[in-house]
Amino acid sequence: MADCLFCKIITGNVPSEKVFETEKVLAFRDIRPQAPVHILIIPKEHIASAQQINASNSQAVADIAEVIPKIAEQEGISKQGYRIVTNIGFHGQQTVEHLHYHLLGGRQLGWPPG
Repeated sequence: MADCLFCKIITGNVPSEKVFETEKVLAFRDIRPQAPVHILIIPKEHIASAQQINASNSQAVADIAEVIPKIAEQEGISKQGYRIVTNIGFHGQQTVEHLHYHLLGGRQLGWPPG
């Protein structure tokens, strides 16, 4: 997607503070962090949101799930705990239409979240 912010980050056309990368997944720090650790984890394949996950692209979610524990360990939050969130659509507060997961940690998180 030519106008997708996260696709531009993947190609390097928009800078980011990368913290982890594989052939299929990119993780970088959120520019407006909501916790001491706030990392966005995205598939390199463009999928608009979790609502568009299907049999042909669901491996992207598995790829992300596999790297989450590695990133949490790298960031020093694996033992105390953390939260993984994905927002979907307008009411879910999705601001970039590219599937992404927020990894939040480094402090006690409140519940309910919003």
